[in-house]
Amino acid sequence: MTAPQAPLGDGTVPVLQAHALTVGHGTRRVATGVDFALQRGEVLCLLGPNGCGKTTLFRTLLGLLRPLEGTVRVAGTPVEHWARADFARHVGYVPQAHAGVFAYTVLDVVLMGRAARVGRFGAPSRQDREHALHCLATLGVAHLRARSYTAISGGERQLALIARALAQDPAVLLMDEPTASLDFGNQLRVLEHIAQLRDAGLSVLMTTHQPEHALRTADRIALLGGGRLVALGAPDATATPERLAQLYGVSAQAVAHALGATPLNPLQKAIA
Repeated sequence: MTAPQAPLGDGTVPVLQAHALTVGHGTRRVATGVDFALQRGEVLCLLGPNGCGKTTLFRTLLGLLRPLEGTVRVAGTPVEHWARADFARHVGYVPQAHAGVFAYTVLDVVLMGRAARVGRFGAPSRQDREHALHCLATLGVAHLRARSYTAISGGERQLALIARALAQDPAVLLMDEPTASLDFGNQLRVLEHIAQLRDAGLSVLMTTHQPEHALRTADRIALLGGGRLVALGAPDATATPERLAQLYGVSAQAVAHALGATPLNPLQKAIA
């Protein structure tokens, strides 16, 4: 995986930062007092139960929703001060799911990730098409390039969306449950690519409902529940059985049993 073409900043300021952030809809607060800073070349994974506000937080970080309180900064600049085309060249987004309406080919969907780099009245170049094909090949789905996006499976669409985001050459990638709908093999493939992107200098903020994925991939883990960040830190110190049990309303023993004792998941040993 090649390094992002437009890294943000020089490493002295966070590439993405939320300060005293409250997110919600209208007057309804979903999460409040959210503070974190994503550094260059870091994977930060956000865990939390359904309805805790992860997607609302992502939409606020992307500038699609206004914060009810607090600030979001990208490379030190408030998100509202970024021109949208510049923002799209630096920040990529992979949504939870996308069914699609128009029967674009998979390659055309991935090429849409190049839009911010092509220009208002331009057309994708041969290099753009080659780059889009490379992103599909990296995820193992280049054979789908001529297929209709609306005719492929949900898991295949998810991989196409990841390829579209990578085609932007972003410096920051927000991934909302990127392994949802994927089979076991594709889940592992996506996690491996996230690690490769991190090693190439790209910063990733991702959500997942699978703590074992966070433990495998993340440099830090944040727990979101009860309308606030309840923990943020190193994976083995943050995603403890006790904290995960409290977050999801189950027992610590059930957490350890579900995850199992593996080299990647030290949770069971923690309560043995």
